[in-house]
Amino acid sequence: MAKAAAVKQKKKGTFTYEGVDRRGVKIKGEILSASSAFARAELRKQGINANKVRKKNEISFLSGKKAIKPGDIAIFTRQLATMMKAGVPLVQSFEIVADGLDNASMKEVVLRIKTDVEGGNNFAGALRNHPKYFDDLYCSLVEAGEQSGALETMLDRVALYKEKSEALKQKIKKAMKYPATVLVVAAVVTAILLIKVVPTFQELFDSFGAELPAPTLMVIGLSESLQANGLFILIAIAAFVIGFTQARRRSPAFSDQVDKYLLKLPIVGDITFKATVARYARTLATTFAAGVPLIDALDACAGATGNAVYRKAVYKIKDDVSTGQQLQFAMRATGVFPSMALQMTAIGEESGSLDSMLSKVAQYYEDEVDNAVDGLTSMMEPLIMSFLGIVVGGMVVAMYLPIFQIGAVV
Repeated sequence: MAKAAAVKQKKKGTFTYEGVDRRGVKIKGEILSASSAFARAELRKQGINANKVRKKNEISFLSGKKAIKPGDIAIFTRQLATMMKAGVPLVQSFEIVADGLDNASMKEVVLRIKTDVEGGNNFAGALRNHPKYFDDLYCSLVEAGEQSGALETMLDRVALYKEKSEALKQKIKKAMKYPATVLVVAAVVTAILLIKVVPTFQELFDSFGAELPAPTLMVIGLSESLQANGLFILIAIAAFVIGFTQARRRSPAFSDQVDKYLLKLPIVGDITFKATVARYARTLATTFAAGVPLIDALDACAGATGNAVYRKAVYKIKDDVSTGQQLQFAMRATGVFPSMALQMTAIGEESGSLDSMLSKVAQYYEDEVDNAVDGLTSMMEPLIMSFLGIVVGGMVVAMYLPIFQIGAVV
């Protein structure tokens, strides 16, 4: 029993399977499980007699296939919603969408979903065979659409949700990518100057036999230090980055602390705050409009916020709402939501249009993130250029100072 419990606690992986269902129809797909034995047992519960079950290899550049990105899922959802709105049957829609996809990996997944649906599985069930690409929120919304008979409408809402979510992520990446790239390039250029160029000047200065100015001595000292300890510095930086990444991935407590301090950072914290509120409002609006009960919708929102502070706040809101408290008061009690979001939520609850009001909140804060990113980029450009000019220009001036002094003496 203890051994079985230990196996169940193992990290789950994706397994591919081939077999037949209760009607004897051949079927294949993917399932998330801790081992092949558990996968077979789960499939038997679903009425599938699996002939082959094996661990799926991750798609990578080594296999010659492009990885499936969230943007690919958003495109697939939008195209499928368009096909179904045009009256195209679901199975035929899969074929049309698959033919138009450039990503071979995504095309393969779509065709597997088509095969599952043709084999008698419902759409949501077929999606759940690919948990790496379609999360619980996505599958639950599709299932709600199937049960209500309004799948095309639900797919349109899911497509809008995915598009807005991806657009928001890209805005955040845009804000961080430019300064990070420039600073890395600046560090590389500075290291090359200190390791390759400065020693050449140092040999020239040694031949003069004259006393060097303080800025020149400082640059030469940095060069000698970098040459002697450069490898150790590089290893230390790499170890810090890897250690930080692994600690955030493996330690929930550490990750929660990082999320907490991230909100307190100047400029970046403000962007993170607005993006988190936008994600919360967008997710709650989409799930509530789909007919998902508010308690279940809040469960989905907790994971979608992307920040531990707001995840805990949403769980507290869920507990308060489950005891009969209004959403607006539960949100206010957490102390982490802006007054604009609270007021719009109150209006939505009183008027019976909560999903509409939350959509407006999401749109407002998405626009705020967009403006903040544009402002940050405009502000960072001159600052980074000034920084590069001071660092690189200062090094050049420091190395030419002795030459200028000798020319003045002569």
